Amino acid sequence: MQRRVKWMIALPLVASMIGLSACSSGNEEQKPEPSPKAVQQQQGTPVPEWSDKAVMYEVNVRQYTKEGTFKAFEAHLPRLKELGVDILWFMPIHPISRTNRNGTLGSYYAVDDYKAVNPEFGTEEDFKALVDKAHELGFKVLLDLVANHTGWDHAWTANPGWYTTDEAGNIVMPPNTNWADVADLNYENEDMQDAMLDAMKYWVSEFDIDGYRADYAGGVPKSFWEKARVELEKVKPVYMLAEDDQQISLLSHAFNSNYGWPLYNLMNRVAKGQTGAEQVRLYAERLENSFPAGTYPLNFTSNHDENSWTGTEFERLGDAVQTMAALSFTLPGMPLIYSGQEAGLNKRLQFFEKDEIAWDDLSMQTFYQRLVKLKHDNAALWNGNAGGPYRSLEAGDGRLLAFERTKGDSTVVVIMNLSAEQVSGTVALNDLAGGYRAFSDGSLAELAAEHAVDLAPWAYEIYVKQ
Repeated sequence: MQRRVKWMIALPLVASMIGLSACSSGNEEQKPEPSPKAVQQQQGTPVPEWSDKAVMYEVNVRQYTKEGTFKAFEAHLPRLKELGVDILWFMPIHPISRTNRNGTLGSYYAVDDYKAVNPEFGTEEDFKALVDKAHELGFKVLLDLVANHTGWDHAWTANPGWYTTDEAGNIVMPPNTNWADVADLNYENEDMQDAMLDAMKYWVSEFDIDGYRADYAGGVPKSFWEKARVELEKVKPVYMLAEDDQQISLLSHAFNSNYGWPLYNLMNRVAKGQTGAEQVRLYAERLENSFPAGTYPLNFTSNHDENSWTGTEFERLGDAVQTMAALSFTLPGMPLIYSGQEAGLNKRLQFFEKDEIAWDDLSMQTFYQRLVKLKHDNAALWNGNAGGPYRSLEAGDGRLLAFERTKGDSTVVVIMNLSAEQVSGTVALNDLAGGYRAFSDGSLAELAAEHAVDLAPWAYEIYVKQ
């Protein structure tokens, strides 16, 4: 979603049982369910096998290189292969409307044509070549789909009934937002639904993409998403990510994951000393019962919205940047790395102007590379049903977060000091005692049933059972 300057209010999390509150995407008015054509129901959401241990990477094409093109980005694919990420999510690649445009270049999310490529990025042939090269290297490719609204120049605006209108018949922006550069689509119109579905199938069938990240997914009726998933699966197995944390039912038959804003907001608050390890523990313990079987959140410390509108991870997390990144990789959920995080991106990228990422310092590349390898190598940390559940470990100090995840013969123990103070204490490992390898330096460690810890501010250790 393009947050820009959006009206924000406090909202409950995705499920009331989580018992926390967060600012996220859910303040916009939800559209009523239409009466669409029959939706084929499935036994849960289909899960592509390749997503089991995947890590996602968000690509901001405009800012990624000096040229800001598909061809220029393609040169980074070998480096991203070394980084180890599996899924490349591209922010919207379509032409941008000029009417009511924000800034010089406009927002990616003011789409002018769902079946065309932004000429600033290159041609359709360039994008097809990029997808083919990504597949050749083992990546999967997701496109950002903006299904709630279009730009004002979109050809669909000539179709009566395809957009929400006011009493005078004028097309309006999405309700309860200040998104003046976009026009709100009307999902009670089945012709519009069919056109949207056609566009979705186009990129899967003609360009062989592997799924979608759905912008403002909660602003589109669940029935449409479920119908779309059925139709896309007829073309090939796909992966679907919902930018939403309010409508958990979107995960029942349509989406594999949603946005982990609850954890994101918690991490920001913990880093500022506004809350602590106990709230993270409560959040994690309730995850398993909050999501339909096999689904999970996308865990992130930054993305295009948070970087541009809320602040870089260094602004928000300070000395806890690496600690929170490690947390996002070890708690249940799929981790996300945003463009430039591996280069220590420490500026808010402009959203509507050219603002190139600097790649001269890749000091964080090895850090993220090691986290990705940790995830890949340990089934306990895999996604959904492929991974192990979260289980809290009793810690002798309230500033410590300690937990373990086990899947088959894979066990990972995580101990974190979620405070700006030195902490000494014990963690009750009980039957988990034994030989482990430490993530920090690869050394072997013998963990006792009552394991003593002495951790510097924001220090942590991850242990892999041998």
